Parts: sequence; C-alpha cells; structure tokens
Amino acid sequence: MAELHPSTLRDRLRALPSFPEPLPVLDPEAVPEDPTTLFATWLEEAIATGERQAHSFTLTTIDEAGLPSSRTLIIKDIDERGIQFSSNQGSRKGQHLGQRPVATMLFFWRPLGRQVEIVGEVTDLGPEAAALDWSQRPSYRGQDNPDWRLWALLPAEWTFLQATLDRNHARVEYRRHGTGWQHRRPVTPAG
Repeated sequence: MAELHPSTLRDRLRALPSFPEPLPVLDPEAVPEDPTTLFATWLEEAIATGERQAHSFTLTTIDEAGLPSSRTLIIKDIDERGIQFSSNQGSRKGQHLGQRPVATMLFFWRPLGRQVEIVGEVTDLGPEAAALDWSQRPSYRGQDNPDWRLWALLPAEWTFLQATLDRNHARVEYRRHGTGWQHRRPVTPAG
C-alpha cells in the first residue's frame, strides 16, 4: 500500500460532505411512547426517498469467542414477534445465533441523516414460517431449503439518531420497562 502523508488522508476525509440539506428534525420531547411507531414512520420516510435498499440493515452477532461479526441483510417484516430477517442456518450468522441468540440491528438512512440501533433477543420462527419466506424469494425455483431460517429480533433497546449539520445530533433511547417502554434523551459529555 502506498504511504500517504497522514494529514493528506485526514484532510481529504474531513472535507467530504456529511449529509444533505435540509435534514429532518427529531424533537425528543415529541416522540411516541412506542418506539415501533417511530421506527415504522422513519422506515416509510426512508422508502419514500427512493434510495435503494431502504430496508437493509447491518446485523451484528457474537461468535463463540465473544467477538462481534457484522453483515448486511434486509428486513422481512415486523409484528408482535419482532423484526424479521432470514438466512441459512449453517451460515456464520446462523451458527452464532444458534449459540448466542442475541443481536444488534443498525439501520442507516443517509439521505435523511438517520440511524436506528435495535438490540434484543433473537428467536427462530419455525419451519413453516421459514418455508413460506423461502418460497417468496425472487430466486425460488420450487425446491425446498430445509436449512433456511426466518428469525425475529424482539427489541429490548432502541436508539434513534437524527443527524444535524452542526454535529450536535439529536438522540433518543428507549428501554423496555415491564410491558411498556421508557425513553430519554441521553446526556453527552461536553467537549
């Protein structure tokens, strides 16, 4: 790899544009009680931008050594069981979820300057749900795939971040509390 003067790359990176103008505004005092409502609104707004794969997210799982592993997937649905996604059971993520059924989802919608991080337990939705999901794939040719799995992440924590051009981003965190949710705007240290 060619050596770059450290300040050359740094200067180039710092000069890159961050987000489009104008950006939406997140008022932490006006968010809904249920984070799923806010998420559904943000997902619909991301889809409306016309940006490709607005339904994509980064899934992070934990391997047998306790190390994180990430990859990009697409959301399949949301219902009372959680946020659904699918893959082969024998894949790296499938193996991780078999050992430690917890994960983090990170959605990033660049045109809106928005991120949503969701943390929770993951459950296998069973062979019938997996078979239906497999049969609805664009590449389906009439053959079953017994290794296919449909999972649902049941959120325990949500973090919504709305970027601002001055980098004083608005952030709201939700934590499961009994059968409902508590939300707050986290305090960030000065400096």
